[in-house]
Amino acid sequence: MTTIALVGNPNCGKSSVFNLLTGSSQQIGNWPGVTVERKSGLFKKDKSLVIQDLPGIYSLSPYSLDEKVSRDYLLSSPPDAVLNIIDATNLERSLYLTLQLLDFGIPMVVGLNMTDRLKSIGKKINTEKLSYALGLPVVEMSALKNQGITEAIHRAEKDASLSEVQYDARLEAAISEISNVVNADKRIRFPALAAFEGDLSLGGQELTLSQQKEIIEIRQITEKIFDDEASEILVNERYALISQIIQLVVTETGSTRSITDKIDRIVTSKWLSLPIFIFIMWLVYFLSIQTMGGLATSWLNDTFFGQIVPDFLEKLMANLKIISWLQNLVINGIVAGVGATLGFIPQIFVLFVLLGILEDSGYMARVAFVMDRIFRRFGLSGKSFIPMLIASGCGVPAIMAARTIEQERDRRITIMVTTFMPCSAKLPIIALISGAFFRGNPWIAPSAYFLGMAMIILSGIMLKKLKMFSGDRSAFIMEMPNYHLPQVWTVLKYGLDKAMSFVKRAGTIIFVLTVFIWFFSNYNFRLQQVTAAQSMLSDFGRLIAWIFSPLGFGDWRAAVATLTGLAAKETIVGTLGVLYGGGQELTSSFASQYTAAAGYSFLAFNLLCAPCIAAVSTIFKEMGSVKWGLRAVGFQTLVAYIMSFIIYQFARLMTAPADFVTLLAIIVLIFGLYITFRPAQKEVLAL
Repeated sequence: MTTIALVGNPNCGKSSVFNLLTGSSQQIGNWPGVTVERKSGLFKKDKSLVIQDLPGIYSLSPYSLDEKVSRDYLLSSPPDAVLNIIDATNLERSLYLTLQLLDFGIPMVVGLNMTDRLKSIGKKINTEKLSYALGLPVVEMSALKNQGITEAIHRAEKDASLSEVQYDARLEAAISEISNVVNADKRIRFPALAAFEGDLSLGGQELTLSQQKEIIEIRQITEKIFDDEASEILVNERYALISQIIQLVVTETGSTRSITDKIDRIVTSKWLSLPIFIFIMWLVYFLSIQTMGGLATSWLNDTFFGQIVPDFLEKLMANLKIISWLQNLVINGIVAGVGATLGFIPQIFVLFVLLGILEDSGYMARVAFVMDRIFRRFGLSGKSFIPMLIASGCGVPAIMAARTIEQERDRRITIMVTTFMPCSAKLPIIALISGAFFRGNPWIAPSAYFLGMAMIILSGIMLKKLKMFSGDRSAFIMEMPNYHLPQVWTVLKYGLDKAMSFVKRAGTIIFVLTVFIWFFSNYNFRLQQVTAAQSMLSDFGRLIAWIFSPLGFGDWRAAVATLTGLAAKETIVGTLGVLYGGGQELTSSFASQYTAAAGYSFLAFNLLCAPCIAAVSTIFKEMGSVKWGLRAVGFQTLVAYIMSFIIYQFARLMTAPADFVTLLAIIVLIFGLYITFRPAQKEVLAL
């Protein structure tokens, strides 16, 4: 078996190349000993060729787990060849990693991706000159158009070459001396270069004190010669070489200011970026919840699952003389519960099509850049926003995405707060509350998104004040891809995948839970068929309903629905569908049971509280201990309860005089603001 490793920067198209090469033969797991995703697969056209997809990285001087995993893999179990994927539109940044890869002594081929976009930014790259400058084969390719991919992998298999970078003679002398000290293979220069930068681990090799002392002396002498720090010397030498290569191979064909630059002057500006982001997200939720998606959802809930399906099944089962309790289960249990959930599929589809357009066009990368400005004011990094973007789809991969954050404190904070963002499973709750209590109000659905964002920021401020989370924030580096028109099929597939994922959950978890909910809401402990108010479920619900009374929804139905949401958030609407009825009956009955303030409090609690059981288990796994997992879930639930309590009690002030509970809410709010905005404790250094 021949192994070829794909290496490149984030957003260079490496994952697309991997998917095109391997198709359905991919295997995904974790690298041994670390929680970084490992992807490998067999080449579709030659099963003897193994494709290893390394994490997207900017450098092999490891600061993050991704960088460390890639470095250790290349040192300890090097592949037969490396296909280095380069973003042609960002050649200067991409070549830094290329120069580092050359130091590993592994045969390599350069895949110059996104060459089709060069014209739009007014540039042209001479691939023959680039191949000459690097001493490596260079293949033009386009992952978007599936061009040159097969040629690149065949060249990597047969024509991959070794090449060596030559820096300033004084630096080369220092590297040679360090190689002699550690008896390193002259073809593999990376350990010596890493030692020069200050990393004396040499990929796990233990050095004697004498060897370490010699390396430090060599480094100090070189620093005096260059009058600079060792790490800066090497960085400057690499960029000096890159500058020479750029001058040789890149020619300007037009205006250097691209359309992307012109748009970025507006959407990433200091004053307009945040209002633009707020408007765009408002528009996304407005279109998906209340217009395009809302119209289809209303028809599905009120007409299809509210009339057509129940009437058809009722007549069919009557003709077949199905026993009455089974008819009741199908109509008032399965159809009412699962149907109430499936009715929101159009809104989910429209939402993720719109989010897919934003992501595929390149705008979401700008959002992370904009949010970094805000997050860094509160001690967090823009890297924390990447998992939050992913959380709009599902909390599980969002929690796992926090692995790329270097600082352990920041990673834990991100895991604790990232599920505050409303995922696809919470969308039916948002749509239900919007339709039941705030019909026609365009701000309620978007407010759920902004509430999650606000709680992330406030929680980040508060947690950073605690000693266990204090410390320097992680550095944030992110590629800004050029704007381009989204691919229609890519966007539609993204929306369809999310909708189908929702359908699968409705056909499994929600189906099973609605059957249980129907049974326990129709029978008492003597297994006699009774009304819902006399059932086992009502008895259990009343035991816990008092907990939610200060939040405005202290009825047993809402309490039970909230509890079933711990299995999967979609089941909240399914449970209410069984207990209140499906279609229009659900929204009208739910609205008549509570006030608008209680409805929004119900929404806030279920958006912010502990996520579904799959996400909770991921939190425990990523936190690394039961103690930290319990802290995270406990913190999320506490924040949800406090915010719902404050929202409901303050909303009540508009229609009722203040009482002791309202006064308690005011005290809680003041104390929360003090905890959040109190000055951070300064560390006192012992002299």
